Amino acid sequence: MSDTVARVSETEFKEAKAMATSSRPSGAKRQLKADLIVIGGGSGGLSAAAGAAMLGLNVVLYEKAEMGGDCLNYGCVPSKALLTTAKYAQSAREGAKFGVTTSDPSVDWTAVKAHVRKAIDTIAPIDSVERFEGLGVTVIQEHASFKDKKTIQSATTEATARRIIVSTGSVAFIPSIPGLDETPYITNEEIFSLPEQPSHLVVLGAGPIGLEMAQAFNRLGSEVTVIEMGRALAQSDPDHAAIAVEALREEGVTLLEGHKAVKVTGTEGQVTVDAETGDGIKQITGSHLLVAVGRRAVMDGLELEAGGVDHDRRGIQVSDKLRSVSNPRVWALGDVAGQGQFTHLAGWHASVFTRRAFFKQASKASDLPLPAVTYVAPEIAQVGLTEAQARAQYGDSVSVSTFPFHENDRAIAEGKTLGEAKLIIRKGKLLGASVVGDGAGDIIQIVGYGMSNKLGVQSLTNFISPYPTRAEVVKRAASAHFTPTVFGPASKRLVSLLQRIP
Repeated sequence: MSDTVARVSETEFKEAKAMATSSRPSGAKRQLKADLIVIGGGSGGLSAAAGAAMLGLNVVLYEKAEMGGDCLNYGCVPSKALLTTAKYAQSAREGAKFGVTTSDPSVDWTAVKAHVRKAIDTIAPIDSVERFEGLGVTVIQEHASFKDKKTIQSATTEATARRIIVSTGSVAFIPSIPGLDETPYITNEEIFSLPEQPSHLVVLGAGPIGLEMAQAFNRLGSEVTVIEMGRALAQSDPDHAAIAVEALREEGVTLLEGHKAVKVTGTEGQVTVDAETGDGIKQITGSHLLVAVGRRAVMDGLELEAGGVDHDRRGIQVSDKLRSVSNPRVWALGDVAGQGQFTHLAGWHASVFTRRAFFKQASKASDLPLPAVTYVAPEIAQVGLTEAQARAQYGDSVSVSTFPFHENDRAIAEGKTLGEAKLIIRKGKLLGASVVGDGAGDIIQIVGYGMSNKLGVQSLTNFISPYPTRAEVVKRAASAHFTPTVFGPASKRLVSLLQRIP
């Protein structure tokens, strides 16, 4: 029945659109009035638009590029699909350790790209123009900008609404390195559709994107060199980042930390980076150059000044309510809100907006701890404060409890014992956690649930964990926190006394 409703809604929408177009004077823009205008068809914008439409509100959505945004088309989905193909290639190499002998894997780059494309195409209908028009959303596939504080304009439309959402996401930041503008390079927008697999991929930046792509292409057979001016995975727990970095190096990735790119030269198929080190200049030459040094919020051409929307280099300036500090009609969600660059954060922002704008709840962007996962092998996942952040804020009152995977029976059985779980605790309260190891992104959710619901560290000991599972490391780390107390002198004296009771 829902499919029928969607088809009828789409048909009615197209007929109304055609009638409106035919009745307008030549050259005049179509005038729209809505309850909500959304600029940007990525995770945050689409979630907010769908929610408002399903509540019966009139929604206008502007998206100049592909629906689904960066995550679907150039980020989360294609990168995880590529990492999966690379995992199969690596499994073939490692099979001998488990008594399975295979030949060295042969990689078909065209087939790899087909798998990546299939993943995108399978998910795309959920984010499609057709689906949103079926929900009753007016989708305008044009660039949008502010005309004034309450009006959004595009090539053929002018729209006004009580609320305006800017959810334009982010793109790869391109640093000002001499010669880079004149040298062929790629970003995450091109890497998944390259005509040929790189023979030697040079990566600028050892953050999550840079290292995920470095490991994937190395496992698929490319030579890979990563150039990083600081520390690799600088936002992660240093101990856990070191474990992942060493694993990548052991697989064959050349990772150069403390190397600053100062010059780039070359032509198609041969690119050279001059990197400054403590010992002078080192030249690295490869077939392809991937720029992955960070992301910047997309605000180009939005005419935010005309809309009275204050912003800085991080994005639109908003309060913890995600509302513009200068134009209360405007909200910012996702990367452009300047509070983090994660698809799941954009989805949470859409939830905060919906709760505040439509249900008048007091939700804030900071209400829940933010998890982050780097999908290298071993994975690194964290939520809340790192150990260093917690100690900087609370000093010696912070305690840390860990449990290693080499003592986890499931990890032992799988032969994947690298890593540990680390809990950051203060006065029984969970401040944060970091997990490095296979499945870390799934395991961290246990801690995230506890923190989001304000449960103490003791709650992580008070459930039955099925055996054998990797997630048991969280319970064991929490239990380790109480070991000195439970089995200490005071407990021994208490038990001794209790034993005298018949």
